[in-house]
Amino acid sequence: MPTSSPVQVAIAGEALIDLIGRVDGNYEPCLGGALYNLGRALARQGVGTQYLNPLSRDRWGRELASQLAADGVQLALPTPVGEVTSLAVVNLTEHGHPDYAFYREGVADRTVSAAGLNAACAAHGGALQLICTGALALDARDAAIYLPWLQAQRAAGRCVVVDANLRPSVMPDLPAYRAQVHAALAEAHIIKASDEDLDHLQVPGTGTLERARHLLAANPRARLMALTLGGEGAWLLQQGEGAAQWFAKEAQPLAVVDTVGAGDSFLAGLLAYLLRAHAQQDGLAPAGMADFIAALPAAVYPQALRHALASASLCVQERGCVPPVWQAAQDWAGQHPAVDQLP
Repeated sequence: MPTSSPVQVAIAGEALIDLIGRVDGNYEPCLGGALYNLGRALARQGVGTQYLNPLSRDRWGRELASQLAADGVQLALPTPVGEVTSLAVVNLTEHGHPDYAFYREGVADRTVSAAGLNAACAAHGGALQLICTGALALDARDAAIYLPWLQAQRAAGRCVVVDANLRPSVMPDLPAYRAQVHAALAEAHIIKASDEDLDHLQVPGTGTLERARHLLAANPRARLMALTLGGEGAWLLQQGEGAAQWFAKEAQPLAVVDTVGAGDSFLAGLLAYLLRAHAQQDGLAPAGMADFIAALPAAVYPQALRHALASASLCVQERGCVPPVWQAAQDWAGQHPAVDQLP
């Protein structure tokens, strides 16, 4: 569902093929990668989105590009490169959670530079409001690419979004990886993390919410943090003067097929809602996006959280990453009231 909207969000990070294990022992190829999924999910919710990394000219790269085009995502680098497409072998646990093994040496989406990312963003001028990265892009081996880009975009006044989304099992140097994730989070205006991410980052504290608050406080530039708890719901935590927090959880159990892409759909739903709310506020120009969180009415945040949760809920009821469109998430949220307080 292509959108003709100007590019509001630029996404940088992995695009790959998920080979998802089936019960018969075979593997089903699905288009994936956390940042690739996020780009698709945003575009499907009507947000003008550009994917910044190159794609391969191989069969998988062509399919990745075709799906982005079908969803309305623009490519910053439409000419494919000779490097192959990244692969992830995904076996689902008995609870439907994905367990990954990655093949990412000499691959297309890693043939990018900080200068190239900055140039692509500069081409959009003031229309570009948010830049997003995370997950495998936070590999310490790619620190010279993504960290300078985040710093430059923050200096340019754009809102920086970082999804921690750690994959520690595939990183050769876990302490270096952890340090790189923390360095990226330090540049963020909006942080997304899961309860598992808090464990991998070794965030101190006695409870999940306390630990999330600790991570947010350790990153004073951040204004907002989304904490996802899988089937147990999600929190939205605000930082700064008058800081507040909101919780949401589906009131009824879902018919979960798998959770691939659920976090990406959640983040897309959250950002799409905030962007729409920002656009509806008189006097808030795109150049003010880095500070827009403080300018939005407090009532926006629980609504944005519910929309994000609905987006994830629809995704987990599909096999692979199938992000919902805006109206589907709105309809789900309206028809399935959520629990907004812990029992």
